[in-house]
Amino acid sequence: MKSIFLSPEQVFGQGLPVLETVGAAAPAADLALLTAEDDGFLVDGRCINYFLSKGVVSRFGTADPCSVCAARPVLRLDEGDEALLGRRQNDGKVTIVEYGQYPYTVLDESMRSLAQREYARGALHNTERTVYVAGNDRPVYRLGAKEIICITAVPTQTGFVHLSDGTVVGEGEDVFLEMRPVRWLYDEEQGLLISCMALFAGLTREEAEEYLQKRFLSDVAVPEEDADFTDFRMGRHDELSLIRAYVEANIPVFLHGLSGDGKSDRVRQIDPQALDIELVNETPETINGRAVYNETRSEIVDIKPVWLIKLEELCQDGKLHILFFDELTNATKQTQSVIFKIVLERFVNNRWPLPSNARIVAAGNERSESSAAHDLAEPLFGRFAHIYIRTTVENWMPWAVEHRMNPFVMEFLANNDLYLRTPYTGTEGNADPRRWEMASRVLDSSGNDFALLGPIVGQETAEAFVRFFKTRCQLESLGSYTDEELAKMSVARKYQLAQQCLQLSSTRKDEAIALMNRLGGEYLAWFEYMHRRKADV
Repeated sequence: MKSIFLSPEQVFGQGLPVLETVGAAAPAADLALLTAEDDGFLVDGRCINYFLSKGVVSRFGTADPCSVCAARPVLRLDEGDEALLGRRQNDGKVTIVEYGQYPYTVLDESMRSLAQREYARGALHNTERTVYVAGNDRPVYRLGAKEIICITAVPTQTGFVHLSDGTVVGEGEDVFLEMRPVRWLYDEEQGLLISCMALFAGLTREEAEEYLQKRFLSDVAVPEEDADFTDFRMGRHDELSLIRAYVEANIPVFLHGLSGDGKSDRVRQIDPQALDIELVNETPETINGRAVYNETRSEIVDIKPVWLIKLEELCQDGKLHILFFDELTNATKQTQSVIFKIVLERFVNNRWPLPSNARIVAAGNERSESSAAHDLAEPLFGRFAHIYIRTTVENWMPWAVEHRMNPFVMEFLANNDLYLRTPYTGTEGNADPRRWEMASRVLDSSGNDFALLGPIVGQETAEAFVRFFKTRCQLESLGSYTDEELAKMSVARKYQLAQQCLQLSSTRKDEAIALMNRLGGEYLAWFEYMHRRKADV
């Protein structure tokens, strides 16, 4: 594998097919915006000038001369390098893969205050690794499960920088960037990976070229962990197994995530009888219990809160049961302080203990999503194991099968995973996992009337949904795959292959089922469920 610049011929000559599809202009990563010495004309919208082997591509996607540029890395793959590529997505036009990690995106807003405090007092864990940024080596720190770096915003023409999440950063401010998987446009014919974004700036073209040739690949590569596994083990955990492990160990868990990501659903999968308290509707008095005056005894008497009585009754069976504090970030600071004492001491109002088999799980939305959300106070934040829920088509599909989702919804998302979640505009519907479940219900009840989708998932997504099924055609061949090739396929690719088998099942059922049996039980179950539902339509 070798890191290179694209040539002008590749971009503006006959062109690479992938660039002909997405255009030559490159969105600017947060790191590029923070390290580019803006001349006042550097950025147009979210796009930025970037280097070629000779010349540059302007922010408009043209070959205009520019003095201030970012670097858009390109990797030329050697034989066997394809096996290193991670998760793939294909929208029918371009293929996007993940390879390596790089600190190009600003840290989640919910974590910034904690990162700033820990950095200021020198308490961030140093991983002993560095990343070369704008001419300097930056230490890579660990904050919980995240790896981050800290950089200072460079001077700009306007005095401030707008980052990808809307954050405004002033000149000279410290900013924390998170190591995240790098997404690449994959040109299989040419054997090239083209970064979806211009990643960094602050270097001349010669300096950027030297860095890409000598150091960039090692900065991007995910380090392998050297360990002796004789005394311990490292299992693979999805979000559900992580939650279950901490619940069993009696460690309070906090679930972070966007609306519709299924935080409460995951809790119900572990404990269907979980006691759910929506804190946005609660006050310190309703959580701690009421104090009333007893005229007979002439004294103040504390009345146990109703939720605690329910929890005690629930826990009488001796099994582990979850006390679920939902929307904790939307609770007032006073209510949060009451919850903190319960989490810390496992006592309510300093009087009534929680049942020994009760386990605490909390959840909340990010501040970027809810104007009513608050940051958790540091002592409360520190009492939880934090799990960040990120719903993808791959981990949503088994849930969808279990809950008998409409087959058209499942088939569309299996082939168009970028539509699983679309931006909230405030003017029309938008897509998220919860709203796709709503779409599934209305399609089932209406006999699959696609015209009903727009008000739920948004008109643009609904139109894409209709176009997909209008233009879908039978595939001529299922292809021939070895067991090794099937084993190396991503989860998304296997679901796509299962969908292809479904399309041909009416005319070549034996061949389709034989391939499904080789894919494995999970995909065969999906195929059989979809086949049954199709037969019912």
